[in-house]
Amino acid sequence: MSIEGGSVMNDSVQSLNAASSSMCLFLVALSSYTKTRILAHSYAVLPMLLLSRGLKGTRIPFGLPFIITTNVSTSSFSTNSFNTKHLLFHYLNNRSLEEARAIFDQIPSPHVSLYTIMLHAYAHNRRLREAIDLFHSIPSKDVVSWNSMIKGCLYCGDYVTARKLFDEMPHRTVVSWTTLIDGLLRLGIVEEAETLFWAMNPMERDVAAWNAMIHGYCSNGRVDDALRLFHQMPSRDVISWSSIIAGIDHNGKSEHALLLFRHMVASGVCPSSVGLVCGLSAASKISALRVGIQIHCSVFKLCDWPFDEFVSASLITFYGSCRQMETACRVFGEALCKNVVAWTALLTGYGFNDRHQEALELFGEMIRIGVVPNESSFTSALNSCCGLEDIERGKVIHAAAVKMGLEAGGYMGGSLVVMYSKCGYVTDAVYAFKGINVKSVVSWNSVIVGCAQHGCGMWVLALFNQMLREMVGPDGITLTGLLSACSRSGMLQKARCFFRYFGQKRSVSLTIEHYASMVDVLGRCGELKEAEALVMSMPMKANSMVWLALLSACRKHSNLHVAERAANQIFEMEPDCSGAYVLLSNFYASTSRWAEVALIRRKMKHNGVVKQPGSSWLTLKGRKHEFLSADRSHPLTEKIYQKLEWLGVKLKELGYVPDQQCALHDVETEQKEEMLSYHSERLVIAFGLLSTVEGSTITVMKNLRVCGDCHNAIKLMAKIVDREIVVRDSSRFHHFRNGICSCGDYW
Repeated sequence: MSIEGGSVMNDSVQSLNAASSSMCLFLVALSSYTKTRILAHSYAVLPMLLLSRGLKGTRIPFGLPFIITTNVSTSSFSTNSFNTKHLLFHYLNNRSLEEARAIFDQIPSPHVSLYTIMLHAYAHNRRLREAIDLFHSIPSKDVVSWNSMIKGCLYCGDYVTARKLFDEMPHRTVVSWTTLIDGLLRLGIVEEAETLFWAMNPMERDVAAWNAMIHGYCSNGRVDDALRLFHQMPSRDVISWSSIIAGIDHNGKSEHALLLFRHMVASGVCPSSVGLVCGLSAASKISALRVGIQIHCSVFKLCDWPFDEFVSASLITFYGSCRQMETACRVFGEALCKNVVAWTALLTGYGFNDRHQEALELFGEMIRIGVVPNESSFTSALNSCCGLEDIERGKVIHAAAVKMGLEAGGYMGGSLVVMYSKCGYVTDAVYAFKGINVKSVVSWNSVIVGCAQHGCGMWVLALFNQMLREMVGPDGITLTGLLSACSRSGMLQKARCFFRYFGQKRSVSLTIEHYASMVDVLGRCGELKEAEALVMSMPMKANSMVWLALLSACRKHSNLHVAERAANQIFEMEPDCSGAYVLLSNFYASTSRWAEVALIRRKMKHNGVVKQPGSSWLTLKGRKHEFLSADRSHPLTEKIYQKLEWLGVKLKELGYVPDQQCALHDVETEQKEEMLSYHSERLVIAFGLLSTVEGSTITVMKNLRVCGDCHNAIKLMAKIVDREIVVRDSSRFHHFRNGICSCGDYW
């Protein structure tokens, strides 16, 4: 058995391979290519393959890509007994480095390959200083030990030492160049990697080096440079095609990726399983059903791949993304290897199609039959809990993830943040965020947007400052979260500063969503003239979302002229926009202009526009209890209305007076008060008081904005029953406690 530049034992290969089953599957998928070096080749496509397959939490062993079997005998290890070697590899596999080093030091004149294995272990555990010291003690270094040490430095982020070692090498191979270039690209040092790539001897610059450079460009978002380099390649293999297809697909150009996939097939290149996965990934992202079916047909033509686990999982993901869940289930049923990847793909498909209950049932079945879920599995299950607003099952899944040690992963942690914040538990969301080991911009955005939804403006500012201190670059989603927080907290000057700051950043382009958010901030703060001026000066044409933000603010600040102008703009663009009709009608109703209200309603009827009925609901023991205004369909109706009557008496004792401006119908005063008393959110609160443990929090979800009268009444209800009542309306979360709302009456 041999490796490129050195040798290792068969049992070391087995023990290291066991550290990552997903990597082993990937190597099997590339078995036709392992006759040559796969260092740069596998690294050129594996990360994007794992991302496209939903294996975001999969760990790639540091040393594994160097272990490529060819044919060198094991005689170089003849000085070591079998038991000693077995014990050494056992300790390394279990990360017991001190014990492994003690065994290693007992070996007389260890072969350079054993030194190399120890280097891998130290570097993989980020003990770079010890790895360097051991490297300098090697009596006769070969090229693989040099390459391994360079790779270790890059893995630990020390590219200065890696470059120094590279310059000191007595003899460099193409692998040495490719290792350094690939490592620099992974650290985002693109310009230096480019310089090294073009400094290579053109005769030695093989396809692996080109592939590594293409992958590096794509990983750093430089898709145009990757395409230019791809077209310059003197020769391409199937890895080259797979790398560029996966790269541009991952950067949001899925249509172009499919065109390249078709070009690859037309060029006579037979796609590998990795290539098929890349094509299916691109097709799933743009729901290109016809193209995906064609790729599915090609799977059966290529007899080597029909039952490959990654291809099966990709087909399941593709059909799920195209809302063909029956077909996805059939593919899953026909798969010979139903591993965690296939189960997770089906689980994610159910969630994507809003079949969350079935997704959670599938997750339970997966565990019952002994399939161990990975981080992606937990993430999909948590997303379904979020879709059902079922915090109880979410907590159970969270506990299971903690037992498996997965809660600190970036994707898992981000899903926990989203679930807790969307279910009304913002403090738990922040706690989950703090537990994430490596916080990416996605993690920061999740907690910033979550806190903004709950009106925690000061928390958002503190988080953003910490994000900048930790050198995490904000993006467009960060700005949306910041403006949202400013809007819900009345921080006008902060919003202006953020909008100006991000407008000057070259890395962030202001979108129409950002302008709509800024208009909302200005409007809520009463700066209607400035808001309208911003709408008129936008670099792009304002859509209905922007005008709706202005129209909503006009009602709050009673500016009818601007409201009518905004509404007319919306009606020209979207004659069937129910939101504009409702906002304008409610504006007229609040000022008792009933003739205009009747005219608006006639227009709605003429245009076939139907107002969305207001509803509120509470999820209890996995079951959703939904109520409409004055609803009497629930089995506990009598008790619910009795509880409301009791609350009404207590409210009047505290001085509550109904705000009749919130009654949007032309009826008598007593009828208005009765209509307000039976709004859907009040029915849910009464039901919650009857159905939950005394002292527990009641969390109410509402599809429309809570009216001002209900807002005042719920503040007093929370004081009467001595409970926290959380209401999520279409705008934000309100936390009512002791007669006070978290929004400070600003929403």
